[in-house]
Amino acid sequence: MQSVTHPIKDEIYVDEYTGGLIGPGVGIAGVVRDGGRISCVVPPGCWGPMITPEFRGGHEVTRPVAVEGAHIGDAIVITIERMRIRSIATSSGTMLTNPAAFGDDPFVDKKCPNCGALWPESHIEGTGPGSVRCERCGASASAFSFEEGYTIAFDDGRTVGLTVGLEAAHEFASNAREIAALPERSRQHPILLFEPHTIPGVLARLRPFIGNIGTTPSVDLPDSHNAGDFGHSLIGARHPYALTQDALDRAKTDGHLDTNEVRPGAVLICPVKVEGGGVYIGDCHANQGDGELSLHTTDITADATVRVNVIHGLTLDGPILLPVTEDLPSIARPYTQQELEEGERLAKRYNVTLRREVAPVQFIGSGPTINEATDNAIARAGSALRMTQAEVRNRCTITGSVEIGRLPGVVQLTMLAPLEKLDAIGIGALVRQQYGL
Repeated sequence: MQSVTHPIKDEIYVDEYTGGLIGPGVGIAGVVRDGGRISCVVPPGCWGPMITPEFRGGHEVTRPVAVEGAHIGDAIVITIERMRIRSIATSSGTMLTNPAAFGDDPFVDKKCPNCGALWPESHIEGTGPGSVRCERCGASASAFSFEEGYTIAFDDGRTVGLTVGLEAAHEFASNAREIAALPERSRQHPILLFEPHTIPGVLARLRPFIGNIGTTPSVDLPDSHNAGDFGHSLIGARHPYALTQDALDRAKTDGHLDTNEVRPGAVLICPVKVEGGGVYIGDCHANQGDGELSLHTTDITADATVRVNVIHGLTLDGPILLPVTEDLPSIARPYTQQELEEGERLAKRYNVTLRREVAPVQFIGSGPTINEATDNAIARAGSALRMTQAEVRNRCTITGSVEIGRLPGVVQLTMLAPLEKLDAIGIGALVRQQYGL
């Protein structure tokens, strides 16, 4: 993926987007220096791309950036430095699908339900659920609609949002692209057009994060399916992006995390599965509780800046996350001096050596179900840290936890890991810096 035709830059600004795919077939936006920064404006993921028939995945992510010196088998550290919500409002909710408007997967193999054109070009007529129209025949062509949906407006400081009624939802729909603050090069239809307006008057705290961020998979995938749960629908499918389970496991990088701790201050360590790594960003959200229970949340346009560094020789199957301290489960936070002193007294009483040198680390796991995602995270932790899976389970039970990023199958497995193990894989210094150890 890294190309000699692109100069190596200290910082790259990205305002180009893919049409729902991510992989080696997607051209890069440039090459950034090891230690450099990537800045971008990110269009909404999920609903906008979902209702746009031309898209071959459920998101609209940035064109990937290669990182100087990153080779297959390395890892790339992505430090999230900044995010800013641009959108004034957005719409979301639980979904329904129109079986006539897709083949196997409504996110991927879309078609016009009237003329049958595959991934048809489309245009907008009016507002409401029928506003997305096939360019060829004029029929309503969206594969998705709301079961129950809401429109939520944000305050000027982007600290809270409030769900609105029909009048405001219609006003936003009539000026949808501007209210969503879609970038000039974004090709999605804004979901505000559908003007959903259930549960008006609900106040929600905002805490923006990035739902799809990481490195490029080794084959072209629908961007929303770069994880073990959504990606499971590719197995045996009858469209061009079908894969076997083994091929999916080898290719994916689990960039579609939907983990709400992936926010400014957090550090994500990602596998490199193509030359240059190919860092991309998409699917920013204004807020989300653990689990993303409605499967979708508050999609936004956002500014984002990340710093990237290469760790040579760290071969990972999926991401490692170092959240900000306040986002860690309380049981997995670094020990206080008082706790260590109590531990030393216990160690002296029972004639054992206190293992003081431990630090928090999270392994991301994904799979078709939460249980399978948890098993995947445990296997990844055991492999990376050279521990038996039994030891991982025991440490995570008494010094960590498992949290749900997204239903049906993305989890964060947290533990206090021995720093000597983290040093051995090359991330000890990074962890010490993140948690002030």
